[in-house]
Amino acid sequence: MEQETTTLSLGEEKGRRKGKAKVKSQLIGKMEGRMVVLSLVLGLSEQDDFANIPDLQNPGTQQNQNAQGDKRLPAGGKAVNTAPVPGQTPHDESDRRTEPRSSVSDLVNSLTSEMLMLSPGSEEDEAHEGCSRENLGRIQFSVGYNFQESTLTVKIMKAQELPAKDFSGTSDPFVKIYLLPDKKHKLETKVKRKNLNPHWNETFLFEGFPYEKVVQRVLYLQVLDYDRFSRNDPIGEVSIPLNKVDLTQMQTFWKDLKPCSDGSGSRGELLLSLCYNPSANSIIVNIIKARNLKAMDIGGTSDPYVKVWLMYKDKRVEKKKTVTMKRNLNPIFNESFAFDIPTEKLRETTIIITVMDKDRLSRNDVIGKIYLSWKSGPGEVKHWKDMIARPRQPVAQWHQLKA
Repeated sequence: MEQETTTLSLGEEKGRRKGKAKVKSQLIGKMEGRMVVLSLVLGLSEQDDFANIPDLQNPGTQQNQNAQGDKRLPAGGKAVNTAPVPGQTPHDESDRRTEPRSSVSDLVNSLTSEMLMLSPGSEEDEAHEGCSRENLGRIQFSVGYNFQESTLTVKIMKAQELPAKDFSGTSDPFVKIYLLPDKKHKLETKVKRKNLNPHWNETFLFEGFPYEKVVQRVLYLQVLDYDRFSRNDPIGEVSIPLNKVDLTQMQTFWKDLKPCSDGSGSRGELLLSLCYNPSANSIIVNIIKARNLKAMDIGGTSDPYVKVWLMYKDKRVEKKKTVTMKRNLNPIFNESFAFDIPTEKLRETTIIITVMDKDRLSRNDVIGKIYLSWKSGPGEVKHWKDMIARPRQPVAQWHQLKA
């Protein structure tokens, strides 16, 4: 497999009690502890996250942006084409965007999950699967530093078991590479069409980059699904502080992709049911309710409604939608839609659920989506199979909205 090279240049009550008084003090301490946890969760969850890439302290020295693939921007700023190093063994690499705020996101998610488990809930909540972590696949890459040439080398090799983002049950993945805190200048791999286990085999060189500055950077890889007609869908990300890597030789890593820190992991959830009637060749989709939807309006709320698309192969067959619920982040819809689907077409059918924010003065915003089919993510596939296994019975399940 031919190897490609791309290069970019620099840039945290004291007292003693006895008997009942001691017990009382301990109880108060526990209550205060939970209040602190609640305060922490609420405070963190209120942080805005408008940018796709998380901010770090002090923007670093800006680098000259490379034009298109296979180009090097040396320290002097002149672009020169580079060829693969003769005799070098080609590698396959895949990339994912780093998450400097991933620790904060994980903290919020874990704390809120524990609090939800402790709080009383309805029977529907027992079917909630939002706390289970979705498998986003993994990526292989390597990184090393040449002290003689002051060059950082990043090789994007391959990815495995990426989730399907397209109607056809596949994805068109590519990788963006950043050296945070610099967010302006990025490098990208080529797009691998219809491939959930892509091999990129691309090398990226950051020339004229002093070692003392390299160790102040965070290597951030973001894997996205390319979409020619709309916004690219984030698949997952990986981040590694370079001061924690032995850069004296090329180090190869396999890293599990984590949810991207662009707010895609906190868009809310939707409860819906599916009912398949084989004799009538139909599926009834019941949009029941949503909770914790992401606020899309300036006033901190949204005007949500739900669109339901029936897709056969890659073609849109039929669309239906609910009414709009004004200023409501926890709307109750209870609307059902019937779709005619012959049994022989089930394996090529996808139902796309899109929660939208209605905007009277501009284009409506997408809050999140759900893809239901034989080939979707684990939670979606489970719901689809449960529907087939229990004909004529409504099967309800909570789904996490995705970007």
